Amino acid sequence: MAPTHATPPTPGNETDLAALAARYGLSVSGARPTLPQYVGRLWSRRHFITTFATAKLTAQYSQAKLGQIWQIMTPLLNAIVYFFIFGVLLGTKKNIPDYVPFLVTGVFIWTYTSSSVTAGTRAISSNQGLVRALHFPRASLPLSLVLQQLQQLFFSICALVIILVAFGQYPRFHWVLAIPALACQSMFCAGISLIMARLGAKTPDIAQLMPFIIRVWMYTSGVMWSVEKLASGHEGIPDWVVMALRCQPGAVYIDMMRYALIDSFHASQIPPHAWALTLGWGVLFFVGGFIYFWRAEESYGRG
Repeated sequence: MAPTHATPPTPGNETDLAALAARYGLSVSGARPTLPQYVGRLWSRRHFITTFATAKLTAQYSQAKLGQIWQIMTPLLNAIVYFFIFGVLLGTKKNIPDYVPFLVTGVFIWTYTSSSVTAGTRAISSNQGLVRALHFPRASLPLSLVLQQLQQLFFSICALVIILVAFGQYPRFHWVLAIPALACQSMFCAGISLIMARLGAKTPDIAQLMPFIIRVWMYTSGVMWSVEKLASGHEGIPDWVVMALRCQPGAVYIDMMRYALIDSFHASQIPPHAWALTLGWGVLFFVGGFIYFWRAEESYGRG
């Protein structure tokens, strides 16, 4: 009798396919790695993240004749427009000491937050060719775009320092507080960018809605006016509404930078437990946003 050989199971259902894959050591292509593995792979791509961010920043104004000068001019021109509308026409500057440093600091710090949200929304959808052609941790894209916005903020801070000095706000030891405040804001920006990257990858129409949401968020974050003075100027607004506006992350990071850089902005103008909020918002959004993005890792670039 001729010897018999075991034949592989006929792949008639998912159980048979799983057994067949296990027998020959096959694994699912593009399967989501574990969270520690994902962090390790992301760290191994750190040079790609920094290079990609720098390249995007360099190319952003490559077609403009003024080139990288627009990295400073864009937020500065926004500040000039807001100063004319809110400071001059609406008279906001009468109630706020050092209004120009107050306004410029708010505009520059807010621009970092809003640009990170906007860039994160399009991080996956605008790079579909790269996502489908290469295998790499997809979180590299929103993180690199946040790093790009941080690099651009450094240019803006150089202009901010000059403006502060020109209006009598000279460097002092208290300015060191801007470093931890900016670090916490960067964690927050990275986290919300990751969240928006997943939402934008699944529903691209969100990118069309975001400018309206960001505009409302800006007006409620005290970029051009003082949230702290809202309670005394509008008696009909409940205290809990004022406190919610003061404690939301957009306002917190702006106020902490003003507290660090402007002499006339005192501790009474920042919300209670301000440093706990500064760190808490950053950690909450970074950890939560990272896990939220990682859980959909295998779906990016498909469909």
